[in-house]
Amino acid sequence: MIKSSIISHGWIFRVFPHLLLAFCTLFSTLAHAQEIEARTYSNAPIGINFISAGVAQAKAGNYTLTSEVMGLTHIFDAFGQSGKLTLVLPYGQLSGSSSIGGRTVNASTEGLSDPLIKAAINLYGAPALTLDQFKSYQQDLIIGASLAASVPWGKYDDNQLINVGANRWFIQPGLGISKALGPWRLELAGAGIFYTSNTNFMGGNSLSQNPVYSTQTHGIYYFQNTAWISVDATYFTGGQSYLNGNPISGSQENWRFGTTMSYPVNKYNSIRLSASTGAYSRTNNSYDLYGVSWQYRFGGGL
Repeated sequence: MIKSSIISHGWIFRVFPHLLLAFCTLFSTLAHAQEIEARTYSNAPIGINFISAGVAQAKAGNYTLTSEVMGLTHIFDAFGQSGKLTLVLPYGQLSGSSSIGGRTVNASTEGLSDPLIKAAINLYGAPALTLDQFKSYQQDLIIGASLAASVPWGKYDDNQLINVGANRWFIQPGLGISKALGPWRLELAGAGIFYTSNTNFMGGNSLSQNPVYSTQTHGIYYFQNTAWISVDATYFTGGQSYLNGNPISGSQENWRFGTTMSYPVNKYNSIRLSASTGAYSRTNNSYDLYGVSWQYRFGGGL
């Protein structure tokens, strides 16, 4: 049963499926859930740390989400293979408006978004090596596994339809492989995203979502100066949403394509540019995404 806060604004319930697709797509994008990420299962010297800071912008229809993101990654020895642990802290601003059902729906909110914690552990082909040992390492086939979790610490107001925090957890287990062919790296990965319910939506209603399943593929070319560029594609499906157990949207089915380029400024610093766009969307929730970030590496004998 729909609780009184939504009954008193019945038009919100009628347009909510459309808004849900637009906003959840934007926020989950910049919180990693549907991000196209190359090199998750690459190898790196143990003890190395990476600090990154950047800005990304996603646009869906007339809505724009800008997110400033800081991240910290540590490379460690995971039972003889390399692993990485990453913490991501995003801050988001969303604005825009649309006309749905004869009404204009405006959105404007900003604040800390939900942090993300991710661990990726290589299971085969990426031995844990020091910086000196890594200089003679030649990749062949790498097999790895990952687990990410979004922590519901972002700004959330249950009286607002739109928030930068989701007030729910998600966990994302994944598996992937990376194969070296000369200067190329070919990657294939799959993952599932599993959500808890937001039990305090618009005055105590329950908002839930089915899992989203995704596959990603990347073709990465390495230049002699360690710069690299990738061509990326991802497919994801699932994610039907429910309000108090009643379905309010269909399952998603989306194809996205993108590219990423990383260029080393010097031994410690690099700049990364990325862009992606929707090629097909069954539920009309495509978006365009652009990002730029700076990365500083330290430790591990550098």
